[in-house]
Amino acid sequence: MQFFGGSEISPSPPVPTASGNNAHMMYVFNRNGVCLLYKEWNRPLHTLNPQQDHKLMFGLLFSLKSLTAKMDPVNADKGNLGVPQLPGQGCSFHSFRTNTYKLSFMETPSGIKIILVTHPKTGDLRESLKYIYGLYVEYVVKNPIYSPGSPIKSELFNTALDQYVRSIS
Repeated sequence: MQFFGGSEISPSPPVPTASGNNAHMMYVFNRNGVCLLYKEWNRPLHTLNPQQDHKLMFGLLFSLKSLTAKMDPVNADKGNLGVPQLPGQGCSFHSFRTNTYKLSFMETPSGIKIILVTHPKTGDLRESLKYIYGLYVEYVVKNPIYSPGSPIKSELFNTALDQYVRSIS
């Protein structure tokens, strides 16, 4: 956080390295807000229990989507703040950055929400999120054993995801 004098209050995070230090954590939610997957790579501080963390993240996404739709300077039909919109409807956000992390977000037409939290100096991750969604479709959705809406337990998906996320720079 910086004030008018330019002095920095909280320390900057460590600079990303080639060893996969960029990604901190990832969430996958379904359209109903159920967390289907939560993975951590570099999260040294745990402040909430997992259920509270998932609720907080989904609530943040819901609020940001509503706010961006309400502030849309192009679309005159703003709807009601807090009322969910269909994926792709109205104004949307892709990421935001703080001094300690960057949150990147993608929502699919089926309502799957993929959130990747990384180092703040990480670039645009829209293509990376699309690739992760492709892994999800290939290893989870096409799996005849998987039941939609249940937590993701596919080892093949987890392995491919882990390898890919560690390669993001």
